[in-house]
Amino acid sequence: MPKIAELLANNRRWAQTQREREPDFFKRLSRQQAPQYLWIGCADSRVPANEIIGLPPGEVFVHRNVANVVAHGDLNCLSTIQFAVDVLKVKHILVVGHYGCGGVQAVLDQSRLGLVDNWLRHVGDVLIKHRAMLDEVDLDSLRHARLCELNVIEQAANVCLTTVVQDAWARGQKLAVHAWIYSLFDGQIRPLGMRVEQPHALLDAQAGALARLTRPLDFAR
Repeated sequence: MPKIAELLANNRRWAQTQREREPDFFKRLSRQQAPQYLWIGCADSRVPANEIIGLPPGEVFVHRNVANVVAHGDLNCLSTIQFAVDVLKVKHILVVGHYGCGGVQAVLDQSRLGLVDNWLRHVGDVLIKHRAMLDEVDLDSLRHARLCELNVIEQAANVCLTTVVQDAWARGQKLAVHAWIYSLFDGQIRPLGMRVEQPHALLDAQAGALARLTRPLDFAR
């Protein structure tokens, strides 16, 4: 594990490299940000938003927490969504989970980890809601992958149901909510077939995404 001094040295080298590649990089970055995307993802250290989608600093507004949960009582997440939608005027909200999520695994294993157990009850609710579908999956690893997918779909639906997003759509603001999942096994993002741009489209979009999950799991193992 790198020492703290090494991290600071890494930062200086990175800053110097950026200036050499693009002399105006930090001048441009210091201006008001204008990202088109809000990324809501897992806090897992293996899932860096900008790097995965190949965008530089300033192009993606990011919110991350354990298991990419969107809870209607979480003022941190809701404030991020509100700032992104109302102030930054993002065009897309990307809800991105990942296969191999430790939070999802803890729910399946009924592990007791401490305070985070209360947070993971949101994922537990997804498990209970879709118990029948999950029971049809024989292998534990595939059941875990399926719950990762279901969790993304449900959290994307939660985004759509926030007052912030509902109000944005009501005033005609262009805004699309997407459900994606990232594979640690091959580095690729897979859309889960859920893109919502109007409030009346949520139920059909969610049903369509769930129907796609009845097909064989498509991820590298």
